[in-house]
Amino acid sequence: MLLYTKKITIVWLKHNSGKNAYFCGKPNALMMRTGLQLLGCHSEEAVIIGDNMNTDIIAGTESGVDTVLVLSGVSDIDTPKTYAYQPTVILEGVGCIAME
Repeated sequence: MLLYTKKITIVWLKHNSGKNAYFCGKPNALMMRTGLQLLGCHSEEAVIIGDNMNTDIIAGTESGVDTVLVLSGVSDIDTPKTYAYQPTVILEGVGCIAME
């Protein structure tokens, strides 16, 4: 039902505005660049941490941001082997991230 409601909303907005919708969500380089700009940092100063190769890691890769794949979610140690792109670092979980 929720998907149907979203589709109706998009169709209504398109019809009433006369413009096509632009969808922005992970992975989307524009979304990542805008976030970096709002934070006032460069891609070399940032890292994307996530558990999903299809969203988190590809978003960082396509945005030129280092990535950390955490294995505490949907991915396991074998998951990256099936992808052409790779995370910068793989950790067991977010608790393994050292604060400096």
